[in-house]
Amino acid sequence: MKTFVLRVLVPAAFCAAAWGQQWEVGAVGGAGFLNTVPVSTPGASATAGFSAGAVGGVYFGQNLYSSLSGEIRYEFFDSNLKLSSGGASASFTGIAHALHYDLIWHTRRKNSPVQYYLAVGGGMKLFQGLGSPEAYQPLMQFGYFTRAHAIEPMGTVAGGMTYRLAPRMFLRLEVRDFISPFPTGVLTPAVAPASAKFGSILNNLTPMAGISYVF
Repeated sequence: MKTFVLRVLVPAAFCAAAWGQQWEVGAVGGAGFLNTVPVSTPGASATAGFSAGAVGGVYFGQNLYSSLSGEIRYEFFDSNLKLSSGGASASFTGIAHALHYDLIWHTRRKNSPVQYYLAVGGGMKLFQGLGSPEAYQPLMQFGYFTRAHAIEPMGTVAGGMTYRLAPRMFLRLEVRDFISPFPTGVLTPAVAPASAKFGSILNNLTPMAGISYVF
């Protein structure tokens, strides 16, 4: 009897549980708005950051419990690097990629097409400078744009809602913040004629909309 349970019933129970799980796949798009960080030298100051830009992504999720889901997500960011001081500014072509896993708590309002959710997760963000470096760059007394990449740890939080368009299709609206250290590997603080110090935390506030399919 024990052998029968271990060899037949237990695997069958796991298969039934896996068969009963709901999976979700979707795509999102929106725009990212980033803060600037202060840049200081003994004689002057500036701000460093990224311009607003388009964001697109995909995700794959699984309903773990009645009100808890998990999903793995990828986002692409089109956002140029920038330096500003007084009336002067400089920019450099840049993009970024984010890969993370989120836990999502969502409401279960019976028979309602609208559900609300909160998400928290973590992963990594890859920043890339794609411009053409030059020997002389504007505002180079504060920092240097480089054609390089930097991988930073990242946390993310989000809030949003889903609306049922069809039995298995949903509209998703959310506002998400991607939080990471400032990538000094692509915008490097100057060390001469004076050492520059950069602020440390970068926030990327991103409203997005998307479509998902549940199966």
